[in-house]
Amino acid sequence: MPARKSTVTRIRPARVPRGISAAEWEARCELAAAFRIAATLGWTDMLGTHFSLRVPGAEDEFLINPYGLLFDEITASSLVRIDTEGNKLSESQYEVNRAGFVIHSAVHMAAHDKNCVMHCHTNAGVGVSSQKQGLLPITQMALTCLGEVRYHAYEGVADAEDERARIVEDLGDGTMLILRNHGTLTVGATVAEAFARMNRIERACRFQLATLTGGAEPNPIPGEIVDYTVQQGRELSLTGRGAGGKLLWAALRRKLDREDPNYAV
Repeated sequence: MPARKSTVTRIRPARVPRGISAAEWEARCELAAAFRIAATLGWTDMLGTHFSLRVPGAEDEFLINPYGLLFDEITASSLVRIDTEGNKLSESQYEVNRAGFVIHSAVHMAAHDKNCVMHCHTNAGVGVSSQKQGLLPITQMALTCLGEVRYHAYEGVADAEDERARIVEDLGDGTMLILRNHGTLTVGATVAEAFARMNRIERACRFQLATLTGGAEPNPIPGEIVDYTVQQGRELSLTGRGAGGKLLWAALRRKLDREDPNYAV
């Protein structure tokens, strides 16, 4: 029998614009892809949320979405490069959301191993963030998050720079932050890590709201199983073939390149 042809989609390399290094361009494509994929998953709040990624080789500069474009409009070239003082370092007709600058610069200034920051206002994330007990240990998905989840008290719209220190303190050694009465935030060394974590906490929140619908009593999980599964969740983030969301992210990028490749322009 003749050999079967591969059905793997080859990603066509994008042309790197003048004045942008190859490393920055790849970072721009990664982040633009995250916005497009997030849009397909319903993780958007019109213009109200933001993702960011540190510029390779520049400790205090990061890329963020322009305030005025929907997630499904964002391209690699439209991302705005700014520094942790809020100065725009790339040409754009758009400004940067003030709250986005405050929240994202907090992490980028304090944690140089956390290169990507994602913040969402989904129905499920805001719903759980507004429940007094926060994320409950009632589903497998929640248990795999709980070892990494931290909480930050609501202080109003995040436009005051002095809140940055409290965001960083509350995040601590966590990778997922529930912003009380507000939404969710995840961090990672890569876009893949931050995206995979946002996917996990988003699904955990959805499952919690579904479980509690109609006032049903959750099926209790024994404490020793809770502790064991929380530890498993920590290990899943760090070890194994899917650690860091690499397999998930590669699959999502392949799908995006087949269906919506114009993000990489």
